[in-house]
Amino acid sequence: MNAFKNLSLLVVCLLICASVFGEPTNGPLQVCPDNPRYFADQSGEAVLLTGSHVWYNLVDMGPGDPPPVFDYEKYLDWMTSLNHNFMRMWTWEMVAWDTEGNNPKNRNENTFHTVHPSPWKRTGPGIALDGKPRFDLTAFNPDYFKRLRERVTAARDRGIYVSIMLFEGWAMQRIEGGFKYHPFHPSNNKNGINADANGDGKGLEAYELVIPAVTAIQEAFVKKVIDTVNDLDNVLYEISNENHPESTEWQYHMINFIHNYEKDKPAQHPVGMTFQFKGGANQTLFDSPAEWISPNNEGGYRDNPPDGKGKKVILTDTDHLWGIGGNMDWVWKSVCRGMNPIFMDPYDGIVLGKPFDPQWEPIRNSMGYALRYAEKMNLTAMTPHYELASSEYCLANPGSEYLIYLPTGNEVTVDLSGAETAYTVEWFSPLKAQFRIESDIKGGASRTLKSPFGEEVAVLYLSCVEK
Repeated sequence: MNAFKNLSLLVVCLLICASVFGEPTNGPLQVCPDNPRYFADQSGEAVLLTGSHVWYNLVDMGPGDPPPVFDYEKYLDWMTSLNHNFMRMWTWEMVAWDTEGNNPKNRNENTFHTVHPSPWKRTGPGIALDGKPRFDLTAFNPDYFKRLRERVTAARDRGIYVSIMLFEGWAMQRIEGGFKYHPFHPSNNKNGINADANGDGKGLEAYELVIPAVTAIQEAFVKKVIDTVNDLDNVLYEISNENHPESTEWQYHMINFIHNYEKDKPAQHPVGMTFQFKGGANQTLFDSPAEWISPNNEGGYRDNPPDGKGKKVILTDTDHLWGIGGNMDWVWKSVCRGMNPIFMDPYDGIVLGKPFDPQWEPIRNSMGYALRYAEKMNLTAMTPHYELASSEYCLANPGSEYLIYLPTGNEVTVDLSGAETAYTVEWFSPLKAQFRIESDIKGGASRTLKSPFGEEVAVLYLSCVEK
């Protein structure tokens, strides 16, 4: 037993040491032709994307003006120590907002937050509603794009893929008076731009193709982003976070716009469309021209994820399933159903939530553990097989490899009738970070295996001795 414990500690230490430094990414990514549940890197091998993202990993955000400067290098250190390889890089179009309505227990007494920098220069003439010079929506802010490139590059060097969020649609729906602080408010720019076509004070028409001048400014911005990062191999794009359902045609337009603009450039990158708040349907995401999507809970993505069968690469995101929430079960269930789990992390609690809240550690850790399994498996050949394990959470290349999750109980029956070969047996406790290696078992029939971790959750990995 002591030998098993020592082995577990040694393996975990090696995993941590390997992940602290990381290896550069090997993109750009493309949908894996042999298993379109995943993206493939330039080697042609499938890649599991998983990791934590936080709202201010591109723009600074928080109480005070200017807001606290985000320690991005520390954030990357933290991600790599957890063996994460993906982040959403958030944008925030409003230059200020009040968080009180979204988190009344925020630890900061000052819930009025500012955001910096913005993509456009603040040149005036005239003063915007936040007391600063108005925006010139024809003049880009070089500091914003310099920061964007530097941060995506730094992530690349740590082996982290970055989805660059282009627009943010949640805020103006949920934050009372949010449009007041948007550059497209007529009082905030010198260009005569007003995104509030229907006069309801929300400005959501910015995302509906109803104001050609607004769409032209957005397209110019998207071109500038692409020109800034096109040569970087760790880039993905996300059109907008949780925009309203009426934004569908605008989002489809922007996806196609990116595809068309990049087609003659050195690199082409995947584009994503995420859950539409409030009242959006997952079918709209599947019908889109996007390569990847993030659905809401419709269809069981929270508790019993369905196999997407490769219709899209699915990045299942706690943001769209819980908001701030989630659990360890969801990570492993998602992985065993051929998905890429990502976590919206309160991180240091500057904006919302508690700083480094330990209740989220099982999620953070399990994403890194799952990536380690994905990296040692032939992920390209692995597909969900409900029928091969009594737990029903089984990612397998039958006859070769099986990754099985046991959310309840202490034993599982696995159908190994597909090949009469020997399999190594590896148990893993994601709660204790402990491994147990057991005697090889023979295939050719169904086998019942008992977890050495009792009734707690467990992961079972079977691999063909001769593979």
